[in-house]
Amino acid sequence: MTQLDAIERTCLLTAALRAGESRREERLFDDPYAQLLVGDAGPGLLAEIRSATFPDGEVPRTVPSTFDFNPIRTRFFDDWLQRAAADPSMTQIVLAPAGMDSRAYRLEWPDHVRFFELDRPTVLEVKEKLLAAERPGAERRPVPADLLAPGWEDTLLAAGYDPGLPSTWLFEGLLYYFSQGQVDGLLRRVGAVTAPGSRIGADLVNDAALTAPRTRGLLKVFADWGCPWVFGTDEPEALFARHGFTVQAVQPGEPPAHYGRWRDPVPPRTAEGAERVFLVHGGRAA
Repeated sequence: MTQLDAIERTCLLTAALRAGESRREERLFDDPYAQLLVGDAGPGLLAEIRSATFPDGEVPRTVPSTFDFNPIRTRFFDDWLQRAAADPSMTQIVLAPAGMDSRAYRLEWPDHVRFFELDRPTVLEVKEKLLAAERPGAERRPVPADLLAPGWEDTLLAAGYDPGLPSTWLFEGLLYYFSQGQVDGLLRRVGAVTAPGSRIGADLVNDAALTAPRTRGLLKVFADWGCPWVFGTDEPEALFARHGFTVQAVQPGEPPAHYGRWRDPVPPRTAEGAERVFLVHGGRAA
């Protein structure tokens, strides 16, 4: 099977976490494809993250728990995508990067919805082989392209994407690996191919999360893998506004993103120096 590079392998971690969540009795979602997608890599990936998150056992934790955040993020964007798809005019959903995401398979979708799964060719090659015997619940079109390379827009258009129609874009587990300039460049390019009424979602961290002692162990794992976190912002609303999107930023643990699972304090936005995670969602005015 094609080997994945460091950043591409992080999609296996997401699949491993989703497989673990799906085995819980009080799970926030059920992903019956996650174990297939992560394969034998799951236990090792989870052990490494658990060691960084719980260095001295289960409690006390020294970093916000990835094992809480990942299912909250997944459920939050599951619900957000399904609300978007309930609009008959919303016919296009773009997952960028698609990674080992199985939403097109595991959730119910209206007949008018078409998924565009954009990711590097190696990721999609692995995914296509693993899901070859499965049938998605919505029309699904793989789009092999690198979001940092020129021309992904042309590849997306060739797959049938219509920039004149509203679309919903999800950037999940991605932007902290990009530089400030790369994030701005990506959002500028997305803004150029999205119609009024389009929606956008993403998760971000703030600047403090990149250097805080509480997050050092977890971030060292990703740095050791060769994919350090390099971007954060305390003003996600302003970031997206620069590119034509009006968004709201929710912190895990706040009422829209709690689900009874967030165990850490939720610092108010006015508190200085606190590390934060944001679940961003919004869109372009119709």
